[in-house]
Amino acid sequence: MYNLGNSMNWDAVATTLKLALTTSIVLLILGLPLSYWVAFSRQRWKFLVEAVVALPLVLPPTVLGFYVLVGMGPQSPLGRWYSGLAGRGLPFTFEGLVVASTLYSLPFAVQPFAAAFRSVDRRLIEAAWTLGTSAWETFFRVIIPQSWAGLITGFVLSFAHTIGEFGVVLMVGGNIPGVTRTLSIDIYDNVQSLNYSAAATTSLALLIFSFLTLGLVYGLGAGWKSPTPRKS
Repeated sequence: MYNLGNSMNWDAVATTLKLALTTSIVLLILGLPLSYWVAFSRQRWKFLVEAVVALPLVLPPTVLGFYVLVGMGPQSPLGRWYSGLAGRGLPFTFEGLVVASTLYSLPFAVQPFAAAFRSVDRRLIEAAWTLGTSAWETFFRVIIPQSWAGLITGFVLSFAHTIGEFGVVLMVGGNIPGVTRTLSIDIYDNVQSLNYSAAATTSLALLIFSFLTLGLVYGLGAGWKSPTPRKS
């Protein structure tokens, strides 16, 4: 038998939860307007945007991580801007992990958000417009209240997906204790060092968390079937 407190890497737990919560909040802020556009836009090229959003579902995490790493490197516009602002680069930092995790978990937020927006009765939206309600007010007073289940689903899925990230996190953040070492990387380290008891404890904790998360998502009955998160 082994002790949970001694087997769990609590620094990795804190880093993982902080990353997942930050990423989910960023996705909520960025995902709402993007999902609204995806749900209601009639642009003929909308399918291209939807394909880009869904790309992380099929793209190997290491490939996405490589391009993100290059995209925020010291020679990139984003890398130069952040370096001038913060005095250090984005790669192998917590902030860099947030950028990578936001891109990697984007479809897990946008797809349920957009599906929830599409399910809102169009007659309610048109009635609000008929009464002179602005598009902004309609969004927050009609669409959002009718879409709460989908919004919670997207938030929970993006949070849970970030918890289990490995390939993208390792490519972009490396393995810096207390900064970028997450639970999935900690499990890998423990297996590499033959510390199977610690790996088993952390794996069991993530298994229980994943099961409870999926139970919550399916219990909401939001009408959106989530894709199975890829791990690598």
